[in-house]
Amino acid sequence: MRYMYLILVIFLVSLNLRPSITSVGPLFDIIQSNLGMSGVTVSLMTTLPVLCMGIFAVLAIKLNSHLGIEKSLLAAMLLILTATSLRVFANSSLFLITTSLFTGIGIGIAGPLISGFIKKHFPNKPGITGVYSVAMVIGAAIASSFSVPLFHKLNESWQNSLSFWSILALPASLLLLPLLKKKGTNSTVIPISSLFVKNKRVQLFTLFFGCMAAIFYSITAWLAPIAQSLGLSHSQSGLVLTLFTVIQIPISFFIPMLVSKTGRRKTWLLVCGLAELIGIVLLLLHFSPWFAAVFLGIGAGGLFPLAILIPIQEAKSAEEATSLSAVMQFGGYLLGSIGPLFIGFTSDLFDNFAPALAVLMIIIFILLIASLKIGDKKETV
Repeated sequence: MRYMYLILVIFLVSLNLRPSITSVGPLFDIIQSNLGMSGVTVSLMTTLPVLCMGIFAVLAIKLNSHLGIEKSLLAAMLLILTATSLRVFANSSLFLITTSLFTGIGIGIAGPLISGFIKKHFPNKPGITGVYSVAMVIGAAIASSFSVPLFHKLNESWQNSLSFWSILALPASLLLLPLLKKKGTNSTVIPISSLFVKNKRVQLFTLFFGCMAAIFYSITAWLAPIAQSLGLSHSQSGLVLTLFTVIQIPISFFIPMLVSKTGRRKTWLLVCGLAELIGIVLLLLHFSPWFAAVFLGIGAGGLFPLAILIPIQEAKSAEEATSLSAVMQFGGYLLGSIGPLFIGFTSDLFDNFAPALAVLMIIIFILLIASLKIGDKKETV
């Protein structure tokens, strides 16, 4: 019973790590028109949360040492709940971007802590990361799929549509409460310098994570507008984004389990990276966005759970898993946050997406090279 309870906690907490971001993409054009925002400005709603997810990932280390994993996760959930619900009052670009800033802080704190939570409660079952990644994909999928229908259902209000997703943080917060009774503080703090500055392997992990994040959030934010530029309607482009997201669900669940059992991490890193490369090439050559979404979904569905599996496999303890995950996400999300902003900038500058897609191809090549060097061997960091 406790086993299933802890699984449910991981699932519900992870469910909250993407809706505040992915709910925005399908409504980009409506928000942009309503608030008179440029492509670069509207991109900040995706870029800022990702940037904060990097900057504030290191805060997870401090919170873990002072409050413990469970209390820190509760604080992150309450921040996501509050910031997302306040979007109902968003009548200016500044207010909306501010809510994105604070949801990003909450997500940034929660991400590394979930890795530590898994290492703490399931030390010999790293495949549980499949629950983490699947929940994130499901959260992303339902938010991107229902943002437009909710917009129409809730009085043609994008504010109501975006704030609706705060409801997901409530059950996650409630389920964390029983875990707060136990002492969870930890005096052991692993310095960031010892993990990153002095460790080339961790730098490699961070580079890989940054490439993965840049590709994922660029596609999440701009796949629908790219599909529209290729001739699809607003509703069809939303379905393309849904297809991209839904395909990730089974992939995200099974790949961590396969890797934890077989140890063939490098093989799946390369397969998923090549799938993303094919998807970008299809978009660049103006092939069907539907086929491109399939390959992009396979790639994204595998790369993210493999990225979060790395610190759990390589760490010796929950504290080390949290710290390693925080360092990877700190550097990785800082790099990844540039992706959506760059696409918004180039779309304004060139009035098409070809230059941005070409740069995404280069990023995928870097990711593939990093994947080869990461390999299968588990090493102590």
